[in-house]
Amino acid sequence: MNLKNELKQLSIRSFIMLIIAGIINAFGVTIFLYPVKLYDSGISGTSMLLAQITPEYLTLSVFLIILNIPLFLYGLKKQGIAFTIYAIFTVTMYSVSAYLITDVLPIDVSMASPLAGTDLLLCALFGGLISGVGSGLAIRNGGAMDGIEVMAVIFAKRLGVSVGTFVMLYNVALYVICGIIMDSWVLPLYSIVTYAAALKTIDYIVEGFDREKCAMIVTVKPDEVSKALSDAFEMGSTTVDARGGYSKSPKTIVYFVVNRFQVTKMKSIVHETDPTAYITISEVADVFKANQ
Repeated sequence: MNLKNELKQLSIRSFIMLIIAGIINAFGVTIFLYPVKLYDSGISGTSMLLAQITPEYLTLSVFLIILNIPLFLYGLKKQGIAFTIYAIFTVTMYSVSAYLITDVLPIDVSMASPLAGTDLLLCALFGGLISGVGSGLAIRNGGAMDGIEVMAVIFAKRLGVSVGTFVMLYNVALYVICGIIMDSWVLPLYSIVTYAAALKTIDYIVEGFDREKCAMIVTVKPDEVSKALSDAFEMGSTTVDARGGYSKSPKTIVYFVVNRFQVTKMKSIVHETDPTAYITISEVADVFKANQ
């Protein structure tokens, strides 16, 4: 895709959502994590550690920019210009928002969380949840909050690991280093709670709270099954010709998408229509419908 076409992908709505994502992420990190010296994951967590062990003028906001932007630029060829612009914009919003909260607004985040005090569990959970919402919104709108994910996409395959494993290994190394430098393992261990809460929240934001289910129905009565499902749920289905691997007899696969509350009803309808039908059900992260 050429530069002009990629730039056409940029939208005002996405930039607005990325501003919101940056503000939310900054709120979670600076209000809950940073005051009690808990660590976020990835480059954000690295920036928090560096801000603690370097002179005061090297703030969290400074390290977020210094560390993230070069990584996004390095991944430009792999990820594309639209993603890179969105990602740099998101991190900038995150950095600016963090600066406003910690250094401009009349909010004291020097000793304890303004909302959760020094309760490490509350800070870890809510910091992870809120920052996860920000990161999830960024991903859902075409950007990213952390450059380590870009590095994971580029280097994971070369190292023979998955993207998720690459990110996890980075974070484990980060928390170990934090424990060694701070001479305490309590905060790094609570930071793992933060990471887990954020990761789960990102999954829900990006993929949805109520994932759809797709049913692959192998049947010898495709027309009857399709009609019964269509009548019951007022939705269409897709059929694919197939052949039994053992019997070599002709069969048809009916592809049908339902929500989790409709699975039991769907199975009953199929087996009433064709008692020999074979059904497999799996999760669908997103369903996109073509414009009518």
